[in-house]
Amino acid sequence: MPDAEDVRRIALSLPDTTEKIAWSMPTFRVAGKMFATLPEDETSIAVRCPKEERDELVLAEPGKFWIADHESQFAWVRARLDAIEDEGELRDVLADSWRQAAPTRLLEAHPRLGLPAQ
Repeated sequence: MPDAEDVRRIALSLPDTTEKIAWSMPTFRVAGKMFATLPEDETSIAVRCPKEERDELVLAEPGKFWIADHESQFAWVRARLDAIEDEGELRDVLADSWRQAAPTRLLEAHPRLGLPAQ
């Protein structure tokens, strides 16, 4: 089961990512734009997710994903770390969120990062 240190290590391994404390919690940013947070007691992560995909995730896996009330109007979803299968799934979740925040220059430099394997 991944933990907060795994989140930190994987997030910071993504190109041009930095960690910054905001709202009293660790946040991870690509080129200054936030793509993940470790809220509350660091037992979950919040990541970018298009609203239509987010709703499908929550319906499909309610034990893993949920929408925090104060984030419902934004394209973010929460994931319980103890429900994430392994580091591979955690890496996929973080990389997908990274892609949504990364500037074009980074997406062009890392075209396969965060995309499903073919």
